[in-house]
Amino acid sequence: MNDISSGKLRGIVKLADAKGRFKMMAIDQRGSMVQALADVLNKEKADVQYEDVAALKTLITRALAPNATAVLTDPIYGYPYSIAEIPRDVALLLAYEESGYVSEGVSENERLSNPIENWTIATAQRAGADAIKLLAYYHPDASEATLRHQQAFVQHVGDECEKHDLPFLLELVSYALEGTTKSVAFARQKPALVIRSVEEFTAPRYKVDILKLEFPADLKYTSDYQNRRFYAGDSAYTLAEVKDICQRLDAASTLPWVILSAGVDIEEFIENVHLATEAGASGFLCGRAIWKDAVQYYPDTDAVNRFLADEATTNFTNANAAAENARPWFDHRQFGGAENVQIAKQSATWYRDY
Repeated sequence: MNDISSGKLRGIVKLADAKGRFKMMAIDQRGSMVQALADVLNKEKADVQYEDVAALKTLITRALAPNATAVLTDPIYGYPYSIAEIPRDVALLLAYEESGYVSEGVSENERLSNPIENWTIATAQRAGADAIKLLAYYHPDASEATLRHQQAFVQHVGDECEKHDLPFLLELVSYALEGTTKSVAFARQKPALVIRSVEEFTAPRYKVDILKLEFPADLKYTSDYQNRRFYAGDSAYTLAEVKDICQRLDAASTLPWVILSAGVDIEEFIENVHLATEAGASGFLCGRAIWKDAVQYYPDTDAVNRFLADEATTNFTNANAAAENARPWFDHRQFGGAENVQIAKQSATWYRDY
C-alpha cells in the first residue's frame, strides 16, 4: 500500500461518487468532433467554425454533466464556454495533450503525442482543474525513439502533476503497426498490447494515479455476441476468454483503472462496463458512446437538446447502473480500503513552496 498526498487524495475523492466509483463523462474531443460536424454540415473540416464546436460542447455539457461524477473537457473549445455548465459537485478534469498525434519523423505508422501549445499543468490548476488527463498513444513494439518520446512525455506530466499536487489520469490508446485496428487480426493483438502498456506505465517513475484504458478485447469479434448488432462477423475469442483477459488486465494493474468507450455504440459499451467492473475496474470515463448521436442534429439546437434529454440521458443512466458493482478506488490493492488510505507526511512548512 502506498501513501498519497493530501492534494491528490482530495482530487481523487472529488472524481468519484460517495462509494468510490468513477462515473465520468468525456467531452474533450477536438479533431474527431470537428470531423463529425464537417460531415453533418457538409463542409470541409477546415471550414467548421470554432463557435459551432464550442456551442455543441456547451449543449452536451449542460444536459449531461449532472449525471456525472466528473467531466473531462479541453481548454480550447470546451472550458471557455462550458465551465459554468458543470455543477459545483461535479469534478473538473482538463486534457493536456494536443488532439490527434504526430506521425512525421518516426517509423511508419508510429504515433507521437505532444502537449497543447502554451498549456501547462500550472495553468490547468489555476483554471480550477481537480485532475489532469493525458492521452498517450502507445505500441510496445514501436521503435526505440518513439517509445522514449512517449515514455518521457508521460513522465514529464507525472512529475508536473506531483509538483502541483494534482491527480494524474493516464489514457493509453493502442494502434496497429500494420493493417487497421478495425480487424479481427488487431482484435487478437489487442489484449497483449493493452496489458503490456499497463505493465509499463504502472511503474512508479511515471507517477500515474488512475489509468483510463481501452477495453482489453473487442466484443465485435467475440463469438458469444454474434447475435448482437455490433458483432462484426468474425471471431477472435470466446466470452470466457474475454473474461480471462479482463482478469489478467486487473492483475497487471497496480493502479485503479477505468474504461473508456473509444466511440463504440452504447450497447457494446454497457457490456464492456459490466465485464470490466466484474474484473475489478473502478468505473468509466465515457464520451461518444453516450452522446455521439447528438451531433447529427446540429445546428438544430432544439433537436440536439431533445436527444440529450431523452436518449443520451438514458444512455448515461444505463452506464451508471452498469458501474454500480465497480470496485471502489480505495479498495484497490494500491490503497487497501478507505480506512487504510495513508496521506503522505508533508513538511509543516509546505506552504513556503507556493
